[in-house]
Amino acid sequence: RLSRDLKKASAPDLRKEQEVVVVCREALESGRPLRALDLGPDDAKRLRGFQFLSAKPLLIVFNLDEADLSKANDAVRLAGVEAFLAGAATPFMADLGLSESGLDRVIRASYDLLGYISFFTVGEDECRAWSIPRNTTAVVAAGEIHTDISRGFIRAEVVRYEHLLARGTLAACRNHGELRLEGKDYIVLDG
Repeated sequence: RLSRDLKKASAPDLRKEQEVVVVCREALESGRPLRALDLGPDDAKRLRGFQFLSAKPLLIVFNLDEADLSKANDAVRLAGVEAFLAGAATPFMADLGLSESGLDRVIRASYDLLGYISFFTVGEDECRAWSIPRNTTAVVAAGEIHTDISRGFIRAEVVRYEHLLARGTLAACRNHGELRLEGKDYIVLDG
C-alpha cells in the first residue's frame, strides 16, 4: 500500500513510514520481534496503526513455589525459553535472588511494562494510591483524583512515601524539611 501511495504522491511522511516498515520487515524476516528494535518515538508512532503483534510488550511469568526459586534456571531451560530470555530478561533473572513476593514482582513488572507509576494521597481520614502514566504533571495527576481539583490547582504538597513512613506525619516531614511545595509543571514521581 505504501509503495502504491508513494507512486501517486511523494509525501515525506509516507516515505518515512515506508522506511520504518522496511526496517520492520527485515527484522521480522531475520526472526527478531519488533519490540527488540530501537525505534525512536516518531517511528514507533508511525507503526501504531499496523498493530504488529511482535511490537507489543511481553511479560513472561513463571509460577514457581518460593522454595523452588533456586531452581528457576532449570524451569527456564525446561520451558525452552533460554535463548529468548538471554537478551531480554537478564536483569529480571538476576532479580531471582528475590527480596519481594512473586505477586509484587509481577505487579511491578506490569507497571513498568505499561509505563505506569503510583502516587498516594494522604489525609486524616483516608490514604489512597492512584495509578497514572509515567511523566504525568501534577495538574493532570490532580485531575485523576477529581476534575475540580485539576481546574483549581495551585500547588501540591509533596513528600516521598519513605519519608512519611519514617516520620509518621506530614507535620514531622515538614519539620525535617522533607515536605515540598510543587507547581503545575511538577512531574509526579513513583511513591
